[in-house]
Parts: sequence; C-alpha cells; structure tokens
Amino acid sequence: MSGITAYGAYIPRTRLLKSAIADANDWFDASLRGLAKGERSVCNWDEDTITMAVEAGQDCLSALGTASVTSLYLASTTLPFLDRQNSVVASQALNLGSSLRTMDVAASQRAATSALISMLEAGVSGKGNALLLASEHRRSKCGSRAEMLWGDGAAAIAVGNEDVIAEYLGSETYVTDFVDHYRGEDSTIDYEWEERWIRDEGYMKSVPLAVSRLLEKTGVKASEIAHFVLASDQARTPAAVAKAIGIAADAVADNHIGGIGVTGVAHPVLLLTSVLEKAKAGDLILLTGFGQGTDAVLLRATDAIAGKRPKTGFGGALARRREDTNYNKFLSFNNLVDREVGKRGELDKQSYLAAMYRRKDLLTGFIGGKCRSCGTVQIPKEKYCVNPECGALDSQDDHPMANAKGRVMTWTADRLTFDWNPPAYFGLVEFEGGGRLMMDFTEVEPGGMDTGVEVSLHFRIRQFDNQRGFRKYFWKATPVQQ
Repeated sequence: MSGITAYGAYIPRTRLLKSAIADANDWFDASLRGLAKGERSVCNWDEDTITMAVEAGQDCLSALGTASVTSLYLASTTLPFLDRQNSVVASQALNLGSSLRTMDVAASQRAATSALISMLEAGVSGKGNALLLASEHRRSKCGSRAEMLWGDGAAAIAVGNEDVIAEYLGSETYVTDFVDHYRGEDSTIDYEWEERWIRDEGYMKSVPLAVSRLLEKTGVKASEIAHFVLASDQARTPAAVAKAIGIAADAVADNHIGGIGVTGVAHPVLLLTSVLEKAKAGDLILLTGFGQGTDAVLLRATDAIAGKRPKTGFGGALARRREDTNYNKFLSFNNLVDREVGKRGELDKQSYLAAMYRRKDLLTGFIGGKCRSCGTVQIPKEKYCVNPECGALDSQDDHPMANAKGRVMTWTADRLTFDWNPPAYFGLVEFEGGGRLMMDFTEVEPGGMDTGVEVSLHFRIRQFDNQRGFRKYFWKATPVQQ
C-alpha cells in the first residue's frame, strides 16, 4: 500500500503580535483593529523559502530514519530563484545525494497538494520515499488585511510503500480559472479580489464539487470524515464548506490564523502535519487545496501512526516561539522600507560561483571529514588530518555535521560589522565528537550568549548580493532554548 510515511514541520520562532501591526496602521484603516487578536509567524532576516524547507525536511527525516529518498519536490510561490532549481539547493542541504529526481512546483496555491497527488499516484518503487517540501514566505503591503492574516512556515511529507502511517485512498481535482488573487511577473506582492466573492463563488462552489466527486469514487460518506483540512485566511469559511458537504463541525482542522497566520502554499500540508499528530488508527483524513480549482485527497490513518513521530513536529514548532512587538523590524526584514544601512552595508558582496561549487559540500551540506587512520573529526574537510599525532594524507571520509551538537568556545558581539539585526554575533564552536569552526550566530536573545552555551545548527542566508540578485547560504549556530 502507498501513502504517507513521515512528516515534519517548521514555523519561524518569531511571532509578531497583530496588535503591533494594528497600532502602526489603524490611523488609516480602523478595520484592522478587528483583526488584531493573536500573532503571526515571521521569518528572521536570514530565513527564506529554502531555509524553512530545509528545516521542515530535517524534521521529517528524523522520523523517516535510514530509508532512502528517491525524489524531492519543493512547492512554493515565493521561490528565491527564478532560474536556478531551488529544490536542488534544499536536497544538497539535506545531504540526499546526487541520484534523486528534483523538481520545483509553483504558480498556484494548489502547488503542494497537486505535487502530493502526483507523488501518491506515481508511487515509489522498493524501499524508497518521495519527499515533498512546501514552504512560503510572502510579502504584503503595509497595513493590509494580508499582513494581518498571513504568516511564514514550511512542512514536509514523505510518500512511500513501506511503514505507511496514512494510507492513500484516492484523490480528485476540479480545475477552473477562478482568479481570487494574482501576482504578475514584475510584482512581488499579490493583488487580491473581494473576500465575499472569493468565498461564495470560489470556496463554496469549487471545494464541494471536488470533494463530492472524491467521496463518490471512494464510497466514503461525508459524515465518516474525522479530519477535514481546508486552508483559508477566511476564519469562518472552512466550517461553512464542511457544513455544505455534510462533514461534522468538529472534524474541521484549526487553521491557526491567530497563532501562525496562513502560510500560503505550505498551509494545507502544515495543517496536515497537525492532523497527523493527533489522528488515531482508522481515522479518515480529507485534505483539500484551493487555487484555480480544488485538489481533494483522502487518507486513512494506519496502526503505525502513533509510533512514528518527528523530532519536533507541528506541536513542537508551534510551541517554540518568541513574542515580538517591533513592527519596524518586520518591515526591514521583509524589505518593505528603504532603510539606511551605512557604508559597511554597501560593500560589494559578489559571489564567486566557481569557488562556491568547489566547496559546496561544506557550504551547503555542512560536510566535515573523519580520518580513517585515527578517527579524528574535523571541519572543514582537508587533505591532511589535523591530529598532530596522525597527519595522514587523503585519509578523510565525508562526515555530515548538520545535526551535531556544539558549544560556544569564544564569542563576540560586534556593532561595527554590518548585520541586518545588530549586533553581529560570531565565534568559535566546538562540536561533540570532534571538530571546531568559526561561525555566525543567529537569533541570539539579549543575555543569551556565553561561553559554554549549547548551540544547534541551521541552514540560513549568510549574505545578499543585491547588485546581481543572488544570495549566499551557509550554516549558522543558534543558542538552544533551555
């Protein structure tokens, strides 16, 4: 049987209070005060669609174990590169090797659910798994409804034929060129149409049509659905759609608009991870994706679902939060204001692509070396072993270190070095099992940095080359929350 074999989630730690957005903008639009309850997830300046996808992928792989990944799909409408396969960057950061199929899926809010259907329908041969990463980091106009209701986040789903936790029962898609919003090629912000029209002509017609076809095809009654996922920034619409279909009100999955915001393409899959965390064996799960029609996917939880949890999961990602009220920082991080960055911030940051390619194992995969002669671990991997009692030549095997624990040996907080969130923290990290490296620190709380502090490693943006539209990635260290 084919179906879902593992899942993972990632939500940025920072949660901007919606009241801070309303405080800054209700002088112009008083209706924003009615949306000011709760908070929304916000990317740090060094996070984007790719880095969040990698985080979600790592969480999913923590439950997948040693099973191989044969293909990777990255679904998003906010991919940072228009002509560079973003999914390849994610696959190499996850150290999935060079013998897998990769694909970017975009251009619709159904991108993730459509990719999932393709994966489930295609099946996976042998013991392999297909991995879906869905991630979104959308920009919105200041003081807009979208700014209040959207959020940033990512989710991952693995599909395979062995150790299935949610069996695939069938799917149905209804397509129509219903334009509820759009973003043209020269724009970075969506243009939306009227909310009531989207509800009545979009959700209320498109979703029931696709779902009714699916239920008829599979012989399942609407009343038998235990979990109904419909991602929408309209708080009351999922319940209204469920009622029209005949699905019980208590089966409707919480959209978490007040705690995260709607995470675009990622949201249906992110909500699915929240459902999989609490689903019991035998539960029927109906997943829908809305955008120029509707995707509907029917799944049934198996006996294996309780014993296959990711390291963090949706609940852990939701609980890992830091409250923020700095609206101006949010505008700066999303490049919505033209901020003075000083002369140091104007330095040319050209990326030397040949050098990046030669060191891609270190820069993207965070691969160190382990000496075959003496067992010494070092990073970066070099020609000679660093152990003075060994010094063997060409003796090092690849040694992945992205999941290694580390501790701060030395650190500096520098306000002269340019950083989008000053001061810039950097210092020496020593890893458990061997190896040490000078690294940048990110998401450091005031007073949260000291010698001996435990750190975890995260794939992040290191620099923006705005002159050429390029961004450089590397791994950074983050103090572990106690």
